[in-house]
Amino acid sequence: MSFNKLGLSPALLKAIQDKGYTKPSQIQKEAIPEILKGNDILAGAQTGTGKTAAFALPLLHILQNAESKRRRVRVLVLVPTRELASQVGESFREYGINLRFKTSTLYGGVSINTQINKIKKGVDIVVATPGRLLDHLNQKTLNLSELETFVLDEADRMLDMGFIRDIKKILKYLPEEKQNLLFSATFPNEIKSLADNLLNSPKRVQVKSNNSTADKVEQVVYPIDKSRKKELLAYCIKEENWFQVLVFSRTKHGANKLAQQLNKEGINADAFHGNKSQTQRTRALSDFKDLKTQVLVATDIAARGIDISLLPHVVNFDLPYVPEDYIHRIGRTARAGQEGKAVSLVSADEHKLLFDIEKLLKSSIPKEIIVGFEPAQNLSTDALKPREAARKKNKSSRASKKQTSPRRKSSWNKRGNKNKSSKNNRRS
Repeated sequence: MSFNKLGLSPALLKAIQDKGYTKPSQIQKEAIPEILKGNDILAGAQTGTGKTAAFALPLLHILQNAESKRRRVRVLVLVPTRELASQVGESFREYGINLRFKTSTLYGGVSINTQINKIKKGVDIVVATPGRLLDHLNQKTLNLSELETFVLDEADRMLDMGFIRDIKKILKYLPEEKQNLLFSATFPNEIKSLADNLLNSPKRVQVKSNNSTADKVEQVVYPIDKSRKKELLAYCIKEENWFQVLVFSRTKHGANKLAQQLNKEGINADAFHGNKSQTQRTRALSDFKDLKTQVLVATDIAARGIDISLLPHVVNFDLPYVPEDYIHRIGRTARAGQEGKAVSLVSADEHKLLFDIEKLLKSSIPKEIIVGFEPAQNLSTDALKPREAARKKNKSSRASKKQTSPRRKSSWNKRGNKNKSSKNNRRS
């Protein structure tokens, strides 16, 4: 199927063609016709499936068909992060380049007065984060009484970030009669409850199963001692000539430290997290997209809004504590039909986290040991079935301690600390 068969206007089809798109993605094929009919939508879609265009294109078409000389907010898109707000707003501008509609993005970290001045000049589409939108609503600088369509994007991320209460407050400012579109990668009970109260006889669109990963992501685990992770990362970037790498760190401090150490290795890197100012984050993301920065080290929350169509490499420097976050992380690459590689550097203290991720995926991630960076023990047994492996190891140790080599005793512990290794095995 081509975009020509979806019922979009010539102005929108030209914009799509200019961006180089020829065929709609599955979410676009299923959602666009239903949105054009005015139906409420409950859509399950992972990142990288083209969901922004799935609602931006039909909403622009609807606005065009009922164009008015008087500007007022007719479409509101609520997103969890500043970066995602910027990118969704930019998508509306790019797809609507041949139309006359004005889009405004509202998020914190920048002057609210600049946003107020733009709103006063008149806008048709508002893309906002919950906190800053509530600021405008409380100050009565934004009128949503004539809103026609409300889009709640990445609803599960909203839940994770604690925005559900803010969303419920925002809903009280919206008119009863409107079209509602809800997009989420997963549907925990609280999101299902929110959808039940918000949507009116919605059409359900499910693109991928809740825990699926991008089809074209090549996943691999590099077993490595924790103390050598930074060394291995620098080695891979240089030896394999990785030119655009998004690296995930669990903490802001860890992201800063890793970026500094990579720069010392001659690799142009920058950190990207919530402690950075909006100006710093915008510049860091822009430099990364423009290939001025080779490596961007980010935390999970900061990276949720990153949308880079040709991102070739994602690295889990630290595995996430929540298995579902692994899916969101590697979903940053292999977007819009492109290929990508997701590398996880896994140390001894993370083998239980890896086990939980593989349990969620219902498949094993290939393991590959890099020559010169061999860990104290191979991942193949303990990582896949840590509890079973630990029992077998303890039984074998009791049967014949003399037959167990010092390296085997130490499990993944490079220093050969038997007690610490046993403790790690019990934890797993």
